[in-house]
Amino acid sequence: MNVEEGEKRGDDDVTIVPTGCCHDCGGRCVLRAHVKNGRIIRLETDIGEEPQIRACLRGRAYRQRVYHPDRLKYPMRRTGNRGDGKFERICWDEALDEVAAKLKEIRNTYGNSSILFLPGSGNQGMLHGPIPVGLMLQQFGGFTRFWGGVSYEGALFASMATYGTIRTGNSRDDLLNSRFIIMWGWNPANTIWDPETNLYLARAREKGIKIVSIDPRFTDSAAIFADQWIPIRPGTDTAMLIAMAYVVITENLYDKAFVEKYTVGFDKYKDYVLGIEDDEPKTPKWAESITTVPAGVIKELAREYAIQKPAALIAGWGPARTAMGEQYSRAANVLTAITGNIGINGGYAAGFMRAYSSREMKYIRPQDSEKPRDKSKGIPSGNPVEDGALPRKDSLYKLTGGTNSTSARMHYTKVYDAIIKGRSGGYPSDLKMAYIVGSNCINQYPNTNYGVKALKTLDFIVVHEQFMTATAKFADILLPVNTFMERNDIAPPWLGSPYYIYLNKAIDSLYESKSDLEICRELSKRIDVPQGFFEMSEDDILRLFTSKREDIEDYDKMKRDGVLKIKLTEPIVSFKDQIRDPENNPFPTLSGKIEINCDHLAEMENARIPSIPKYLSHDEHYDAPKSAEYPLQLLTTHFKTRAHSTWHNIPWMQETEPHAVWINSVDAENRGIRGGDMVDVFNERGRIRIPAKVTERIMPGVVNVSQGAWYDPDEEGVDKGGCANVLTKDDKSPGGAVQVNSALVQVEPSPKD
Repeated sequence: MNVEEGEKRGDDDVTIVPTGCCHDCGGRCVLRAHVKNGRIIRLETDIGEEPQIRACLRGRAYRQRVYHPDRLKYPMRRTGNRGDGKFERICWDEALDEVAAKLKEIRNTYGNSSILFLPGSGNQGMLHGPIPVGLMLQQFGGFTRFWGGVSYEGALFASMATYGTIRTGNSRDDLLNSRFIIMWGWNPANTIWDPETNLYLARAREKGIKIVSIDPRFTDSAAIFADQWIPIRPGTDTAMLIAMAYVVITENLYDKAFVEKYTVGFDKYKDYVLGIEDDEPKTPKWAESITTVPAGVIKELAREYAIQKPAALIAGWGPARTAMGEQYSRAANVLTAITGNIGINGGYAAGFMRAYSSREMKYIRPQDSEKPRDKSKGIPSGNPVEDGALPRKDSLYKLTGGTNSTSARMHYTKVYDAIIKGRSGGYPSDLKMAYIVGSNCINQYPNTNYGVKALKTLDFIVVHEQFMTATAKFADILLPVNTFMERNDIAPPWLGSPYYIYLNKAIDSLYESKSDLEICRELSKRIDVPQGFFEMSEDDILRLFTSKREDIEDYDKMKRDGVLKIKLTEPIVSFKDQIRDPENNPFPTLSGKIEINCDHLAEMENARIPSIPKYLSHDEHYDAPKSAEYPLQLLTTHFKTRAHSTWHNIPWMQETEPHAVWINSVDAENRGIRGGDMVDVFNERGRIRIPAKVTERIMPGVVNVSQGAWYDPDEEGVDKGGCANVLTKDDKSPGGAVQVNSALVQVEPSPKD
């Protein structure tokens, strides 16, 4: 949409352009850009009919992103050492010619598998960001990429193992049908989780529905919504969930009829919970010594959850981002099953928690899919580098959906190790160049200092960016891309809410920036890629994408309004049909039922991925030998003023809440630390220097450094930016969870200058 086509406001020459904000914060939100003389002078959010899709403080600060003086303005070539951030200005033709020449040279010398494509979540639209780049590289002969979502892989793995699908959530309006709500490791006041979430939680509280928050921190969500806060030691959530199952089973509070009709494997889980398997009953007293949660609190919570049916256990993804994260998610899924809180209004199945998706409105059983189920057969792929590769031995390759099970990819946490070691280290490729789009990987991948070492070994790096991020400093060629306000796109719903945002272009691209599509349109010609897709206009591509979605009936109206709110006759309740009519609507698992005991997991013959959920320790847990040297458990939570590393440099966001390490007063006093002091948080992987926030809002023995602050090392290698991933471990859980909330650290006062 051109600015002239927008809504005119009075006689002041202001045009209101309906657009939106679409970063990876948990929402897709409406913005209305007030444009005068080609410049945005104001942003407002949704003022239309309910449900209003209202932007948070980040989206409302978007004008400061667009007009930030540090925007990258033109293409640049590196002149200094990689990582120093020294560049010279070049023209677009020179930049694209060099990228094209390097792509051809590396492909011809080492093969397409040597090209590492690193897409990120910096853009969440249907068209721009990694999508056109991936398509271009695919048509160029292919590339190597990672598997595993840093946000959700543990929850996804557990969801697939238990339910055979990631579509396990209910729409937010169904919370009003609950009698009891548990927010477990879930902080939607900061992370959004669909724009309607906080409104319905507030209405639930007003209605008198009890809400309990379980979290090592007294979060904003706990403060605003919860009747009760239960602090829990990080990484021990599984033990508490299993102890709750012990209470439910031994006090005969479980739903026997539901368990018998809809699940498989309950007896095996029961034997583990009661200690028949290992002579260790998983009592609340057993869990108390692990979690620090009093046994009486565990008992009461278990009873309330089982009795106050329907009840919603919303198992957030944070506790699943741990070294044994899938066990937490599996244990939560099973607790919802044995209490019969699945497929009913007011209940909740936990799991991955997607509720609405126009691309997946029917559950597909494995035997109904064309995907090969024979492990000896390769997996088809549109990426020639991956096509025909065998499935990974740790993948749920027999199930439809979830994470691609190809062995041709390395895990997200192993990208740096794969760059350094290649095939000799057991990885699928010897990597020579990286093409990075929508990603600040140096900042956002675990073990940042190892990443610095890795990126310095590559022959060539090209980066699409808007600012000189930590990752942009490592580029050989740095290409400036435009913002949502300078191009057209569509934002699909995040997890649960049925709507779409049309992001109308509000202003022309600033400086010499281009969209990702425009860059690929020009670059694809230079590398002899077929032009069909790249010759199409934004509008034609978006029409093509949406033509396959039955819920978008009037594209032009959606574009004109800037939003499409889909009317539903009743709340979305996942598995309602499976519970009403199981004969004709089996669960999309191999057994057709909820798998408390999963044979597909048992086939892996890996004690660290048991077929039933179990509590397991690891080498960076509170009880590991390493805790003697590094006694504090680190959390790397999401921050209210950032979406990962986006918005870190925006003045309004920096003023709202400064970046600091949360530390309990007991731990601070023992170390001679006062609020506002500069402290060093460190372990064997690195050291960051950051102000201390001494607070009772975090439990003793735990510190929190919210992820996303920009890596900024000094000459001695101490990060003064406060990047949490300097401290996190570049490893995965057995099921693929990224263990960024499983790291042991120490904190001490920073040296005086």
